[in-house]
Amino acid sequence: MTGELPDHDASDPVETAVIRGLVRSWPRRATVRRTEPELDGPTMDDVFDDACSDYPDSMLPFDGHPGWDRLDEDIRSRVRAWAWIAYNKNVVDIEQDVVTPGFGLLFRDAFGTGFSDAGRAAVVQSMVDEEYHTLMHLNASALTRRRRGWALPDAALPESLTVRRHREALARAESARAAALTTLAYATVAETSIGDYLTLIADDRTIQPVHQATVALHRRDERAHGSVAGEMIGLVHDRLDPDDRIILARALRDGVDAFTSTDGSLWSAIVDAERIPDGDTILRDVAEDPDRRRVLQDCSAVDRLLARFGRIG
Repeated sequence: MTGELPDHDASDPVETAVIRGLVRSWPRRATVRRTEPELDGPTMDDVFDDACSDYPDSMLPFDGHPGWDRLDEDIRSRVRAWAWIAYNKNVVDIEQDVVTPGFGLLFRDAFGTGFSDAGRAAVVQSMVDEEYHTLMHLNASALTRRRRGWALPDAALPESLTVRRHREALARAESARAAALTTLAYATVAETSIGDYLTLIADDRTIQPVHQATVALHRRDERAHGSVAGEMIGLVHDRLDPDDRIILARALRDGVDAFTSTDGSLWSAIVDAERIPDGDTILRDVAEDPDRRRVLQDCSAVDRLLARFGRIG
């Protein structure tokens, strides 16, 4: 992985030295980074292809709209780069603010399930992986900014829709236990469905190869995590009372809707940042078009869980 990390003051020599020192020393001091021969070859900069698109047009909500098609290619390229930055930010937001708290509840056995040592170890392994995935996506965005020479700041984009919806659901929760069940449900939706979200880019060989490879590596881990999350929530569910089971089932369905919905505020922020002519009209047209489908359709793992739970609630 690259040694570049975002969000530090590059004009401060001390801060810069600390950040770079941590990055350089991490492979030597951290056990999690000791054995990674596949990352010891060419750097991300070496394999970055300046001629490749940063993001597939098919995943843009306005793909095929006449207003998008007639934009200059330089603007379209910047929008694709923005979309890639937003994709990474969405992944990081969900990992940090939804998945990690959910795994934390499982590790602490917050629901009195009585997990085995092996079960808790599987949860911790997944949590370690999530932090590494966060770093992978941060580095991928930093690389894109550096190679493209564009600022593309995360701060210009809203929080992930899934994170916002999760926070709203927590605010509605009637008790701390209901809030914990809500977090578990949202984390389970993310962990069992993110593989399909990653596949949208992981299998696309037409885009920037560094982006495709980053997402493919992440997906490889998530295939294991999904089974961990599914098994754990099943164990929790089996020991819940009927009222708690209703809360969990409803939160799972709400989580699916949040995870698969198109975030209009995100694309509005990108359109505004690039001052795209008639951008609001383009977004309104696609939002009102009944023939346009959500980019992510498949949350079948959650459907299977709900079927197992009896679809109560």
